[in-house]
Amino acid sequence: MDIAIRPADPTEYETLGDITAQAYLQDGLLDFGESDAYLGELRNVAKRAAAAEVLVAAENDRILGGVTFVPSGGPMADIARPGEAEIRMLAVAHEARGRGIGETLVRACVDRARTTHGCTGIVLSTQRTMHAAHRIYERLGFTRTPDRDWNPVPHLDDITLITYELTL
Repeated sequence: MDIAIRPADPTEYETLGDITAQAYLQDGLLDFGESDAYLGELRNVAKRAAAAEVLVAAENDRILGGVTFVPSGGPMADIARPGEAEIRMLAVAHEARGRGIGETLVRACVDRARTTHGCTGIVLSTQRTMHAAHRIYERLGFTRTPDRDWNPVPHLDDITLITYELTL
């Protein structure tokens, strides 16, 4: 059982978009469920791939999850400062969880950041309830950065994303 981490192929965008959307929906991470505006962003892998690197975890050509790696700012970066890479939209299909796929995807992003010229760190935003993801980040050496916590929807007071960073 070998899991390959590789760039997403355009023929896989729809599958990865569905996996990402379902992961967020099934985990109750979208405040407005099926009508949440962010659902369209989660499904739109082609848009992400045009502005950043989209990686997939595949087993025998079956997509099990994916992540967006933003190497140096640009339209996909939310909180990255100059010299920082950013991880976005990490998702693993429910039936594939518990196999280390999320951690493998994060490690792939860290490896990419380490080989990105001028990159001194990697950052990410996460929801308070994403405890399994928090454990992955902390196990890999990421530390909380409460001073960078932020609200992507300022008119809604209860949506605060917490942040982590890893200095390279």
